[in-house]
Amino acid sequence: MQLHYNAYGSESSPALIILHGLFGLSENWHSYGKLFGEQFRTYIPDARNHGRSPHRDVFNYPAMAEDMVEFMMQHHISSASFLGHSMGGKTAALTALLHPELVNRLIVVDIAPRSYQEHHDQVLEAMMSLDLSGFHYRKDIDEALAMKIPEVSVRQFLLKNLMRDDSGLFRWKLNLRAIEKNNEQIYKELPRDHQYVRPALFIRGEKSEYIQMDDLPLIGQLFPAAELVTIKNAGHWVHVDAREEFTEVVLDFLS
Repeated sequence: MQLHYNAYGSESSPALIILHGLFGLSENWHSYGKLFGEQFRTYIPDARNHGRSPHRDVFNYPAMAEDMVEFMMQHHISSASFLGHSMGGKTAALTALLHPELVNRLIVVDIAPRSYQEHHDQVLEAMMSLDLSGFHYRKDIDEALAMKIPEVSVRQFLLKNLMRDDSGLFRWKLNLRAIEKNNEQIYKELPRDHQYVRPALFIRGEKSEYIQMDDLPLIGQLFPAAELVTIKNAGHWVHVDAREEFTEVVLDFLS
């Protein structure tokens, strides 16, 4: 599979691969691509069924980890550091567990390797319930989503997935049907029969509940060299809520 991606920085610099979260896309990390590109050859792919990457019926962490292996082979990347947020964090973590020789350093942002309760059903339902062919303006789609998704910031995030097709009609970049069909896969625990012993950093937002203190034993079991950093006044989107501190923590770890 040929994943769509954006690349930044010199090809002679060490490689860094950034993986976005569920409903996200590579463009959301553009400013970080430019920033980290000053020191690293930074690749930011769209995950399968996201952005401009291909749509596939299979949508789970083993498939996305293998996508990363294939991506590295296609771009002649012998090894790279990985930074992944939420779903992207779990993908990066599984890639490191299954193929440790490919991952120099691992950064997992606001997600633990455990299972989670499904909690995006309302978002999926709201997006899938809209017949986009009947809308002419983005603001009208926003108003329709607001009936089920009151948070403005969440709607703005989702609306980045809108595009117009060749006939000028709106459609979602996301493969919503595949995400809905495999929704439970995204909340599964990672396998416990592998270890990644190289340096790993877990970053959590102080206001987020995604990484709990109860998660530390499992993190330590799978990633014995892992450190945990909590960023104050940040929620699940740590890189958005505390950009300066997040950047400092990431660059300090990678250097």
